[in-house]
Amino acid sequence: MEPRTISAAPATAYVEVRDHTLECVASLSEEDMVVQSMPEASPAKWHLAHTTWFFETFILEPLARGYRSPDRSYAFLFNSYYQTVGPQYPRNRRGLLTRPPLAQVHRYRQHVDAAMEQMLARCASDGALAARVELGLAHEQQHQELLLTDVKHLFSCNPLAPAFRPVSIQSLPVRARALEWIEGPHGIVEIGSDGAGFSFDNEGPRHKVHLAPYALADRLVTNAEVREFIDAGGYRRGDLWLSDGWAQVQREDWQRPLYWHEDLAHTFTLTGTRTLEDHAPATHLSFYEADAYARWAKCRLPTEAEWEAVARTTLVRHAGELHPRAQEHEGFREAYGACWQWTASAYGPYPGFRAAAGSLGEYNGKFMANQMVLRGSSCVTPRGHARATYRNFFYPHSRWQFTGVRLAKDLS
Repeated sequence: MEPRTISAAPATAYVEVRDHTLECVASLSEEDMVVQSMPEASPAKWHLAHTTWFFETFILEPLARGYRSPDRSYAFLFNSYYQTVGPQYPRNRRGLLTRPPLAQVHRYRQHVDAAMEQMLARCASDGALAARVELGLAHEQQHQELLLTDVKHLFSCNPLAPAFRPVSIQSLPVRARALEWIEGPHGIVEIGSDGAGFSFDNEGPRHKVHLAPYALADRLVTNAEVREFIDAGGYRRGDLWLSDGWAQVQREDWQRPLYWHEDLAHTFTLTGTRTLEDHAPATHLSFYEADAYARWAKCRLPTEAEWEAVARTTLVRHAGELHPRAQEHEGFREAYGACWQWTASAYGPYPGFRAAAGSLGEYNGKFMANQMVLRGSSCVTPRGHARATYRNFFYPHSRWQFTGVRLAKDLS
């Protein structure tokens, strides 16, 4: 079952999004769901509990008269970063939470779901409640994607190279196509959410920007093209890298994208080890790698305003797959449903941005430093979660997410 877009009726959307999270973990063992493979990732069990804590903390406790949590320790264990709510268990130690056991976390979800469904039945016409539920569902969809990328990293550390979903995937008969350029709107353009439909607070306010003439590649950089970069000594040439990126390459001994095998012909995926498809979008590249590749290709990365100005007329596509594939449609290909695309834009507030009052104001604004913006969506982004104004953000060294590269160039 595909999760419903969050614009559906709140009660219906609530059930379907919450059920989809359980579908995401259906193939995992209890042991799989406890382990944390790196500080940036979280155990699957923690994702299940945290998304439940979100509804309990921001909807049930303040709005549902008489609601009581089944265990007050959950407020500490499953709070991610909300300082105004209370203290949090350290992120890098979540893999030590063997207790509460998984069965108890499932009972916690059932407890909160029952209270939420009663509340939604009583307050079906409450617009403020519907808006808060919509935010909670969008938050859970973010964690559905994070859960899959965290499990992929976990399984990649296992010498058995287990598959999250062991299915046979046939290579699509997609021919290699030469890169073409799409000239984007320039001059004064508007970007950002106009408030129509759901958006996160960091997507607004809508505002004007000036863009010099530019063009964006009509597709993402492919595995074959990244292999050419490697063969040309791209990971050994300090002149191609930003200073922090070159230090990262040396410190971590990067020689190829994350999950690629040493033979540069195979990669680890959520469906197990498979042959790299030359024409498929290259993924699991950090911002530093994306920037170095663009410089080697005598191009640059797009700004987020350039990306949005081109993408806003592009149909949002949902892949529903577990690994990126090339897309054959015309126009701005692979904007959605393949890989998140690094931009040259640092993550910061739009002009006029104000964080919401209260604890929910900590959702996005507090992270507006030292991170880079990504646009689009990935192959594991849930249906209904992508849009042209969406601002994803990660640290420039991060590469365990499905992140890829779209090139840009100046036309003046």
